[in-house]
Formats: sequence, C-alpha cells, structure tokens
Amino acid sequence: MDLSPSPVAQDIVKRLEAFMEQHVYPAEPVYAEQLEEAGPRSHELPPVVEDLKVEARRQGMWNLFLPAISGLTHLDYAHIAEVTGRSPYIAPEALNCSAPSTGNMEILHMFGTPEQKERWLKPLLDGRIRSGFAMTEPDVASSDARNIATSIVRDGDEYVINGRKWWTTGSADPRCEILVLMGKTDPDAAPHRQQSMILVPVATPGVEIVRSLPIFGYHDQQGHCEITFTDVRVPVTNILAGEGEGFAIAQARLGPGRIHHAMRCIGMAERGLELMVRRSMSRTAFGGPLSDQGVIRTWIAESRMEIEQARLLVLKTAWMIDQVGAKGAQIEIAAVKVIGPRVARAVLNRSIQAHGGGGVTDDFPIARMWASARLLGIADGPDEVHIRSVARHELRKYR
Repeated sequence: MDLSPSPVAQDIVKRLEAFMEQHVYPAEPVYAEQLEEAGPRSHELPPVVEDLKVEARRQGMWNLFLPAISGLTHLDYAHIAEVTGRSPYIAPEALNCSAPSTGNMEILHMFGTPEQKERWLKPLLDGRIRSGFAMTEPDVASSDARNIATSIVRDGDEYVINGRKWWTTGSADPRCEILVLMGKTDPDAAPHRQQSMILVPVATPGVEIVRSLPIFGYHDQQGHCEITFTDVRVPVTNILAGEGEGFAIAQARLGPGRIHHAMRCIGMAERGLELMVRRSMSRTAFGGPLSDQGVIRTWIAESRMEIEQARLLVLKTAWMIDQVGAKGAQIEIAAVKVIGPRVARAVLNRSIQAHGGGGVTDDFPIARMWASARLLGIADGPDEVHIRSVARHELRKYR
C-alpha cells in the first residue's frame, strides 16, 4: 500500500502550498474585512475570493476534486485537500472545490442526463454559479434518511414538491441557482426505494428561503438555510437517474464528500497545532515561555500523534476508494468521517486554550474552525450513525 501522491499531485501540492503562502493567508484578513463591510448577515462572496479564483485557475488548480476531469486519484486529492483545509473558508472556494457544489457536481457527472449536464454541471464546473443540497429536514430525525417526508408527486409532465428542509448549505449565496433535493416519490415501496433526487431551480415559484442558520453564532458566507417547498412544480426531466434511486445517489455522493471533509480536517488540525506552538513559544508566564510548561508540551505531543494517526487512516481510505470504490471502502469512510473532525476538534480546542482569551475571538481562525469541526460531528450523518456501522461490521466477523 503506497500512500504517496503521484508526481503530478506532488507538483500540485508544492504549487498549492506556495499559493497559500503568497495569496490565501494574506487574503484572510481582507476576507474578514469585506464580510464585515457587507454586513453580518450578508452572503455575498467577498471580492478577494474572486481574485483568488482567477489566480488559481490561471495556475491550473481548478476542479481538482473530480477524477474524471483532474486525472487525479482520490489519494492524490487527499494530499491536496489537506492543504486547503488550513484555510477552509477561502482555499476550497478559490479552487472550485468547496462543498456542497463538489458533491452535486459529482452526482451530476455520474447520473445527470446530457441536458442536465449542459444546463447545470457546466456552469458549476466553470464556477459561474453555486448549488445547494436539500436533504435534511427539521421535523424528522434525519440521521435515518428513511424518515425524510418531503413529497415528490408526479402530475403529468411535472413533479409537484411539498416539504420543509434545513441545513441546505450553499443556498443563501446569491450565486446559488440550483438545489439537489431528496424527497419521497413512493411511500409504499421498499424502504430504500421510496426516495428520489430531483433538480429544483431556486427561482421556481413556491421555493422560499426562510432563513440562514448560524453555527455557534457564525453565519457562513454561503449559508445553511431553512427552505419551504409549497406546490413547487418542475419538469419530470429534472429527476436524477429515475424514481427510487435517491438512496443509491446519496451514497455515491456522500462517500467522497465525507472523506473530503476528513481531509480538510487534517489541514485544520495542522493549522491549529502550528498556531498553538507559535503562541506558546512567544508568550512568557511563570518565568519562562509557555512552551516550557509540561501541560503545553503534552498538548503539543498529543496533537502531533493524533494528527499522524488520523492522516494515515484518511490516506488509507482514499487509497481504498481508488482500489475498490466507495462501496468497498464504506467502513473506512464511516471511520474517517468520525475521526477527522474529532481530531480537528481536539487539537483546535487545545489551541484555543493555549491562546487564552484571544483563542475565542476572531483575531485567530481557530474558534471558527472549531465551530465548523463541531458541526461535522453531525453533518453528513452524525458520528453515532457511522460508529454504529463500524460496530456492525466488526460484529459480523464473529457471527
């Protein structure tokens, strides 16, 4: 098992690290200022990111997440995504590699008709529009996707959609033009054949964006919205892959997406550790630098060991997806979905503590990254669901 990136990916990682140093990190305070100027509830993309997108595209670092276009393996992309995770609100967007549009582009690439690809996939790949993924619902326990109740009923040449979604990431962004919605087309079918996915343009009558939900008080630029769908009509040609294929599409979409999150979490943890080390070396207390304190050294050592373990599991999982596909690596995917955010939270929490009062402010990126890592213990399926899958897999070995 060789977990090294290919020569092509090694070159991209090297150039990406330079891009981060020269362009992304300097853009972080500008990004914050532009968000502040636009207003705390604005979801306009700060202009500095558009400049970064132009530079990233000029350097050939664009749509790297999609193997069919980039030519990279999932293992290659794991090394790349870790670097972007060091600045998770800017770098993925600059490379057109940010969720949820990455997952939506993947399923359009795999399941979309030629017409759907021309209408929606092409502008998404060009970075001209954004998209949202409408799966989670506020009225049911969405950890069990069989509970999803939004109805999709055929009426002649149209489907009529009624329901309420929330945590539809990306949908507050003014550039968001299309939603991929999961709903129920046949309540009487087998449990995993009741659901379908359908494309719903945001401008369709009956689609109402109610509000954007904060994460621990932070309002992300692209938003995570509650949306109601009232007698929303879309053509039958907007269905993805056919009725009853919703679960299969969800698994195809969420598998790579979950590992992308885990990859970026390693980068977040590395950034948190770096900031903790630099802070502890620069601050003096009790007659010497904080880094001389035994408890701080323990935090640093524990963080390094946890990051190395998590990275190996993430790289192994990416390698397995390349070898046997997402279905064959589903247990490893479940494991990294838990471990990646867990390690990021642990390291970032120590980093916050080492920074004292500054750690909980926006003067440093660690508090906001911790908030995102905390959400990832719930998003794309709560940790408990993935832990349950790993346990069931282990138990089967002994039956």
